[in-house]
Amino acid sequence: MHEHIICDITPPKLAATGVEGDEIDICNCWQINYGQKTSALKYKLNQADIATREIQEMVAAGGRTVVELTCGGLKPRPGSLADISRATGAHIVMGCGHYVHDFQDKRNHTRTVDDFAAEMIGQVLEGAWDTDIRAGMIGEIGCQAPWTELERRVMQGALIAQQETGAAINVHPGRHEDQPQEVADFFLSRGAPMNRLVLSHIDRTIFDEGRLLKLADTGCVIEFDLFGLEQSYYSHSDIDMPNDAIRLRLLRKLIENGHLEQIVISHDICHRTRLTQYGGHGYQHIFRNVIPMMRRRGYSETEIDTIMVETPKRLLTFV
Repeated sequence: MHEHIICDITPPKLAATGVEGDEIDICNCWQINYGQKTSALKYKLNQADIATREIQEMVAAGGRTVVELTCGGLKPRPGSLADISRATGAHIVMGCGHYVHDFQDKRNHTRTVDDFAAEMIGQVLEGAWDTDIRAGMIGEIGCQAPWTELERRVMQGALIAQQETGAAINVHPGRHEDQPQEVADFFLSRGAPMNRLVLSHIDRTIFDEGRLLKLADTGCVIEFDLFGLEQSYYSHSDIDMPNDAIRLRLLRKLIENGHLEQIVISHDICHRTRLTQYGGHGYQHIFRNVIPMMRRRGYSETEIDTIMVETPKRLLTFV
C-alpha cells in the first residue's frame, strides 16, 4: 500500500553538491545504510530493468498489486510504471500530488489551493505528469513538523480533489509524535471522510499505545509501512526504530481495540539498499516473511485477509 518503484528522493542539499559517491554493492550496503559512507545513488530508484526483476520477485511470492506513491518533487515516471506493470503482470496504482516542502518546485510557492486541487483532479481523472496515465490515489501528500504553509495549501487542495474524484488520500506526516494527530484533526475539522485518510510511517512516528489508539479513534487508516527495516538505527532522527515483531505487536493492540479495518502495511522502499539486488529485503518480504510470521503469532486468516486485501480494496475503490 505504500512503495516507490521509480523515484528520486535525493535530499535537495545533497543533490545540489552534484556528488554521487560510491557505487552500491553487497559489500558496502550496510555501511551506506548506517551513514559510514555516502552515496547519492542510494536515493535513486531509476533502473527500470532492476525494478522489473524486483517486482517479479514480489509476484512470485504471492503479491499482485503495488501502490506506488512517488509524487511531485520525487521525479515520477508514469510511463516506466506502465512498462513494469506490463512486464510483470503486477497491478501498479500510481499516486499524485506533492511531497514535503523542501522537495517541491519553486513555482509551487505562489500557487493557490484551487490550483493544486485542479492539478490533482486532472491527475486522477485525465492523466498525470504529462501523460494519459491516471493516478488511483492522492498522495503521498508531504508534511513536515512543524507543518509549513505551502504544505497546508497542498493538503487543502488534496481534500478538494478527494471530494471531486472519490480517491483516497495518503499523507506522509512529519517526524514528530503529535503530527499524525494534527493531520487527522485537520481532516476532522473539515468534515473529511476519515476512513479515506491513510496516515503513513506510523512505525517511525508513534511509539506509545496511548497516542496510537487516540489516533485510531479518529477513524483514519493507520499505515505501518517500514516492514523489513529491522535495525533500531534510523538516519533521520534519534529514535529507536521497531523491528517487524514489534510492529506486529502494535497491530495486535489496534485489533484488540476494534481497529482491524483501519490497518494497512507496506515496506515504503525508496532506497536502493533495500532492494534484493543490493542486499536488501525487496518488495517480496511481506509475502515471504511477514505473513508467515503473522500466522505463527496467532493472526487469523480473516485478520490477514482484512489487512492485505479487504482494506486495500476499499481504499483503492473510488467513492
